[in-house]
Amino acid sequence: MGMVKGFVQEFKEFISRGSVVDMAVGVIVGTAFKGIIDSLVNDIIMPVISRLIGGLDFSEWFIPLDGNVYPTLAAAKEVGAATLNYGSFITVIINFLLMAFVIFTMIKIMNVAAKKLRFKPEEEAAPTTKKCPFCKSEIAIEATRCPHCTSEVPLEPVE
Repeated sequence: MGMVKGFVQEFKEFISRGSVVDMAVGVIVGTAFKGIIDSLVNDIIMPVISRLIGGLDFSEWFIPLDGNVYPTLAAAKEVGAATLNYGSFITVIINFLLMAFVIFTMIKIMNVAAKKLRFKPEEEAAPTTKKCPFCKSEIAIEATRCPHCTSEVPLEPVE
């Protein structure tokens, strides 16, 4: 019973962390982004590639595994033939590479923008002078004697 209670407590702590929520948001945004990339590949890039290689449609590139010849993938699926759809695989690889490239580019742009927009408080420069405790004149921080009143000035510990 104590083990289950400990497990439940750990699970509760895991769920309540912000990283789980961040991960969930990332998955949701990634899923929506995948739709955009799929459309980019299927509606814009693949037709151009198909045109460049002679009007071939990658989605129709398949090998029927039953030894018969089918004019289209749809015809092979209609009769229930097992097929090796390497054209669809090529499309998925292109989708992946494009998505990876777009994400890489977005991260690079965000990193550059973050560096330019980062507001760091300027670090205060270390003091180079101090006041003489006797005549109140400004003297060099390493001075042991005031050049104005010639008093001996104790060295202050450097922090």
